[in-house]
Amino acid sequence: MAEDKRFTRAQELVYELKVSEVMTRQVITVRPENSMSQLRRILKENFISGTPVVNGNRHMVGVVSIEDFINWLNSGEDDTKIEEKMSRDVKTICADEPLVHAVSRFKEFGFGRLPVIERKTGDLVGIITKGDIIKGILKQIEIDYHEEEIHRYRASHIFEDIVADHAALTMQYNVSGGDFKNAGKSSSDLKKTLSRLNIHPKIIRRVAIATYEMEMNIVIFAKKGEIKVEVMPELIKIEAKDSGPGIPDIEKAMQSGYSTAPDWVREMGFGAGMGLNNIKKCSDEMDLKSQVGKGIHLTFIIKMEKEKV
Repeated sequence: MAEDKRFTRAQELVYELKVSEVMTRQVITVRPENSMSQLRRILKENFISGTPVVNGNRHMVGVVSIEDFINWLNSGEDDTKIEEKMSRDVKTICADEPLVHAVSRFKEFGFGRLPVIERKTGDLVGIITKGDIIKGILKQIEIDYHEEEIHRYRASHIFEDIVADHAALTMQYNVSGGDFKNAGKSSSDLKKTLSRLNIHPKIIRRVAIATYEMEMNIVIFAKKGEIKVEVMPELIKIEAKDSGPGIPDIEKAMQSGYSTAPDWVREMGFGAGMGLNNIKKCSDEMDLKSQVGKGIHLTFIIKMEKEKV
């Protein structure tokens, strides 16, 4: 199979896990009214290079770094409040976002850490670093191994016991548009089912990533949709239908980075324009049909024989 269709378990988990599941919850913070001289002690005692600035209600109002402290020190100014020197334009991430968004922002902005906020209130609830992501993924891999050993059985036995010219296991998942809280649940549930059927892990990773992208397209653009999965001895076929606005230009939509997501969706960290392109990379066959004003019908197939199972 082509190299670009190989996906590791770690790549799968960055789509599946939420930021809240790996972030550090205990965060050293300062308040706007604290002084820059106090900041020196806080940074030194806690061996940190910066810290979020929060008000009395844990609402994040800025961030102050060791660079800010050094610049203040070199300026020769009198002691002043942190709010006078902190950065107010802070890049954050919401606790309910998938890890893949954190990975993308680290790459885009060159950061090593991001403050994590609660979406509705803007309150600081944690911080996430590249190290947190690595530790969280390794921990989940260990948990998956022990849990799935309990539930796993061979799918081949099911098909061997069925006498028919054609046999398939069919599953359907209903997806609600705009439900970002539960976005990704269908693809996660499907992954667990396929794992318990003892489908090859490489197949599961491709299915999970592509199904997640399909699910997110429904959540972002449609009022509702459904994902239908057929598991056969030789392949897995997945179809997604929605009642969204449709795609006027499919060729353009397939281009990496092209997105018609509204600004408010982009501000939430979704709609980066990689969905359809990622689905194509994961699949052996893909078919996309669309009617403007009526929605889309997307089908992709992953063949079992592509992995020597």
